[in-house]
Amino acid sequence: MSEHPSFQNNILNYVDLSNDEWTQFSSYYTLEKVDKNTVILKEGDVCEYESYVLEGCFKIFYQDENLREYILYFAIEDWWVLDIGSFVSGSPSKLNIQALEDSVILTIDRAKKEELYRTIPKVEKLFRIMNQKTLAATQLRMISMLHKTADRRYLDFNERYPTLGQRIPQHQIAAYLGISHEFLSKVRKRVLRDKK
Repeated sequence: MSEHPSFQNNILNYVDLSNDEWTQFSSYYTLEKVDKNTVILKEGDVCEYESYVLEGCFKIFYQDENLREYILYFAIEDWWVLDIGSFVSGSPSKLNIQALEDSVILTIDRAKKEELYRTIPKVEKLFRIMNQKTLAATQLRMISMLHKTADRRYLDFNERYPTLGQRIPQHQIAAYLGISHEFLSKVRKRVLRDKK
């Protein structure tokens, strides 16, 4: 996997691995191509894989009984994508994960990850730090949804995903912001007007 420098840089930002450790670590991951619109996790299934996005974009979402989507987050290049609760516990997922673009990911299953923990102990530290960062980001997102205006949430979206607005349909952004597609159009107009 040494031919994927973004993956290596991402990992080495968190933990110092020797060349031998990196070679061993990366050998546990499998390269997969995922076609646009493919669902890699469906509600009710167990999340068997943790994946790192090399190319493309995924949405992680919940669907209510009326089939309305609530997008928790988008996973783009250099992001991890999974239902962490289902992956760790082996319980059925309440989430869905779908590719919004043709994508390339590196995957690892639960058993291989446990084996990694045993063979390279510092890897446990790596994922503990990453999980803490994910939890902190999730908490900030919840706070944002509870008290920020739609305009502010839209601005936050553009800060977090600066190029994504040009890559995915507007109704996906609306589902992430928790507003209708029509209301998003009004928000975008207001934000553009205020920038002038």
